[in-house]
Amino acid sequence: MKEAVIVSTARTALTKSFRGSFNDTEAPVLGGHVIRAALERAGVEGSAVEDVIMGAAVQQGTQAYNIGRLCAYTAGLPDSVPGMALDRMCASGLMTIGVAARSIMTGEMTTAVAGGVESLSLTQNKHKNTYRAQSEAVKQVMPSAYIPMIETAELVAQRYGISREAQDRYALQSQQRTAAAQEAGRFDDEIVPLTAQQLMFDEERKPAGHREVVANHDECNRPQTTYESLAELKPVWKDGQWVAQGEFVTAGNASQLSDGAAACLVMERGEAERRGLSPLGLYKGIAIAGCAPEEMGIGPVYAIPKLLERFELKVEDIGLWEINEAFASQVLHCRDVLGIPDERLNVNGGAIAIGHPSGCPAHVWWVTPCWKVAVGAFATWWFPCALVAVWVLQACSKSADLALGYLIFLAGIIRFPRSNA
Repeated sequence: MKEAVIVSTARTALTKSFRGSFNDTEAPVLGGHVIRAALERAGVEGSAVEDVIMGAAVQQGTQAYNIGRLCAYTAGLPDSVPGMALDRMCASGLMTIGVAARSIMTGEMTTAVAGGVESLSLTQNKHKNTYRAQSEAVKQVMPSAYIPMIETAELVAQRYGISREAQDRYALQSQQRTAAAQEAGRFDDEIVPLTAQQLMFDEERKPAGHREVVANHDECNRPQTTYESLAELKPVWKDGQWVAQGEFVTAGNASQLSDGAAACLVMERGEAERRGLSPLGLYKGIAIAGCAPEEMGIGPVYAIPKLLERFELKVEDIGLWEINEAFASQVLHCRDVLGIPDERLNVNGGAIAIGHPSGCPAHVWWVTPCWKVAVGAFATWWFPCALVAVWVLQACSKSADLALGYLIFLAGIIRFPRSNA
């Protein structure tokens, strides 16, 4: 079987939905921008791409009508390049890597773009289609199928004894780690600046024209956050079917809505060598698992062991871990049940601080270790359909100072060989 490698990556900054730099920027603009940048960084011509696979969780508005093909247009790729859209909610973007890699491994193609994009500003709003949005047939057999994500986080905290204090302290840690990473410039190389027209509002929240901005850094985190400021926030959930009044989830210990995109270029290893490209990672495999919808966020507890077992790895073999921080309660439960050392988990912060563009957070956090590899890592993402996916990659870069050499995402594993370079 052939081998699939990642040869380049790119991402936008993550900006606040509705209020940030991308609040009036269409999804195809975001996606096309990172696709074009990934190709330019690898020096690969657009005509070589055999498919553009883009993930998006809210496939409405400009994210509908096959976002993969639409982003191929805005990236300037020729008409010969097809595209497809993929939806596995918060793991959508990362799952595209698995789809592209498996097609390459089976000899169906040699070069593909895999990415994720989300413009929640232009989709998660009053114009979102809600007509018959929930299936009565599904609810009859699974009453919690459409349970709101915040309510699941409240249930996880209740059922597994995760205190409000623990959640707030974890949220503070995420903010502090993201701020430190930004200060050290760890995200700079992976972000491709994008000039946008930001929609402005007056004091009555009415549109008041646009201003030109350059989004060149993540805008969602709050470096000045303190534990005291987090503890003062009130729980936001109420009047739910399973939780009448929330006790735990606040605006401070949950991720915020954000806009952004990320993409990578996946290539058959022989083709990469022919082109003189140094692979960043070698794709190895994928594992997925489901759990009860009302406990959606703890999917990694079930998916990660499957992947570790397949590759005969243990938790202690992993040098760095990434678990998506949609809510502090689910991250803490996964960390504690799996026995992940806190000093190896989300070392540059996570979605609580940096933001959560639904269709591509996992993809965004795969881009980071491609640029700043020190040791291996395992990353996991969960999503509302109560599934979780984990994939395996083996990093091939000889320029990094690597220790353990494993990076595992909720859609895969990446192995980084030791190097003295």
